[in-house]
Amino acid sequence: MKIAIAGYGAEGQSNYNYFFQQGHELTIVDERELSAMDLPYGAVSILGEGAFHQLDGFDMVVRTAGLAPRKIQTDGKIWSATNEFFARCPAPIIGVTGSKGKGTTSSLIASILRAAGRTVHLVGNIGVPALDELHDIQPTDVVVYELSSFQLWDAERSPNIAVVLYIEPEHLDVHTDMKEYVTAKAQIAMHQAGSDIVVYNQSNDYATSIALRSSAAKIPYQNEQAAHVVDGYFWFGDIQLCSIDQLKLPGRHNYDNACAAITAVWKWVKQPEVIAKGLADFTGLPHRLKFIRSFDGVSYYDDSIATTPGSAIAAIHAFSQPKILILGGSSKGADFSELAQVASGGNVRSVVAIGDEAPKIVKAFKKSGIDIHNLGSDVTMVQVVQKAHDLAVDGDVVALSPSCASFGMFKNYVDRGQQFIQAVQEL
Repeated sequence: MKIAIAGYGAEGQSNYNYFFQQGHELTIVDERELSAMDLPYGAVSILGEGAFHQLDGFDMVVRTAGLAPRKIQTDGKIWSATNEFFARCPAPIIGVTGSKGKGTTSSLIASILRAAGRTVHLVGNIGVPALDELHDIQPTDVVVYELSSFQLWDAERSPNIAVVLYIEPEHLDVHTDMKEYVTAKAQIAMHQAGSDIVVYNQSNDYATSIALRSSAAKIPYQNEQAAHVVDGYFWFGDIQLCSIDQLKLPGRHNYDNACAAITAVWKWVKQPEVIAKGLADFTGLPHRLKFIRSFDGVSYYDDSIATTPGSAIAAIHAFSQPKILILGGSSKGADFSELAQVASGGNVRSVVAIGDEAPKIVKAFKKSGIDIHNLGSDVTMVQVVQKAHDLAVDGDVVALSPSCASFGMFKNYVDRGQQFIQAVQEL
């Protein structure tokens, strides 16, 4: 088969290797001007501006996740790693999507299943290309697939268990509008059968609307009939599972993530002691409200993954102490008005605003009464951290919880988080 590999980043390379091993005739297509050293030896390529409009004559175009299907012009079939994986995977799949909490919830699901002795493959948006794992998966295993809106854009199948977390405006720099974003997310449940399950955040209208469109059995969380928290304990229905202290992650929002995970695995794991162990074994992912160090009585937390205002709101609620927030970055089309409102009543003393979105953040916080400092884009992370340190006093929390994308000042959220960690360690 004649296949175009559209987009040659990390996922594109995985796609190329997967289809190359099957003996297909491949062409790498990318709008970037890649050098010969960036490509496999002898690979055929179409590169440069307009490359994605030159794909007639291919039987299949395998797009990378971040490439919108509408940007591809071809008379062949548009396909993706997500579609290929769902078509070929021999094991049951638990898919997880949402605007925030995907990685944490997926990891909690995997941790509980592993505590129960299951072989688990954690793939997708969390950083492991799904097709790289496919050849190792057995029918008795379980796959946990973290799914972004980009991976779900044109999905033709849905997982056996779909988990729909809190959804808010996100990636509006890529999606045409909120409707397209939610429609993409909805594919996680749209193709489910009656024997499948959709677990969803009942407090979120978007998640609820997605669940209601599914043919699967619908289980909301937190809910008295499923996983919920009462009096400092996790419960499933009337079964007391374990203390919330078993969860080693800060913030009440992580109770929701844990409840979603418990509900998702209930088909396989019902033993309280196993669930307790699974929760306790997972201590958090990098750049997700991770404690860095205390210095001069101030605690520093890296929450660089927080690219939406809702994520920063969760960080505010995670701590009772006075807070210094580092906000800003490049635009994703977010509205910061609710964040400013929550911060004004959330014991936030100061905000350090950075990046292209700093003026918009300053405007949103104008009436909040919070001390705000606009450092703009022409500043290093060392200077940002030093400013936060100068503003903080003994007992404060300083949190990098930007609410924005990282591009412009940083390569990505990982680079932003690592620079923050290094700057904090050097104080």
